[in-house]
Amino acid sequence: MTFQRAPMRAAVLAALLPGLGHVVSRRPVHGLVIFSLTGVLIASGLALGRTAGLSAEIFYFVLLVLPWWLLQVYDTTVSHSDKGVPLATALREVRDHAHDIRYLGILFLVTALMDLYIILANPDYALAIFCSKPTGALGLMVKIQSPTIHVLIGAGFLRLRRWALGLYLAYAGFGLLNATANFACFGFGRVRTVFLVSLLAFTAYIWSRRRHFA
Repeated sequence: MTFQRAPMRAAVLAALLPGLGHVVSRRPVHGLVIFSLTGVLIASGLALGRTAGLSAEIFYFVLLVLPWWLLQVYDTTVSHSDKGVPLATALREVRDHAHDIRYLGILFLVTALMDLYIILANPDYALAIFCSKPTGALGLMVKIQSPTIHVLIGAGFLRLRRWALGLYLAYAGFGLLNATANFACFGFGRVRTVFLVSLLAFTAYIWSRRRHFA
């Protein structure tokens, strides 16, 4: 009974303050390292927000800070075969069981909700697609495809389905062509640049994990 309570207590403390769960689990060095690195990540995200804007800051926190935060919580719940490198065991568990892909699936579902909210809150907003901004019924169809495909990809990623990988790659290819065309027509844009760079990095990562899709 004590064995079951200790990890839960450590996980709750780690969720409240990164590294604290490791301190109470008698790994104070790991706790200090995790706390320090968390501070560096948060400071870097805030600095990025001042230079690149709020959108880039949110993107940074969702793809780097939040996974790091969750990883160190998860690290307090797994049995450790090594004591040398902080989070090494948790990283192996995440890699072997594809928890990172499931996390991305959750992000796709959250993104779908955000897209839907933007569409409902800004009905006059026109999405740029291959140098045009269609309106009316066609414009609505163009906008609604984003949350729809995000839901499908998110659900497939959560279940590690092979078709979800294919759907994502097709959608990423479409996004790459669309972003390139919009660059040619509208010129440089901060949002377009961040989207293009992140899309390439995101796709490269997912492709490197392709064998985990069943």
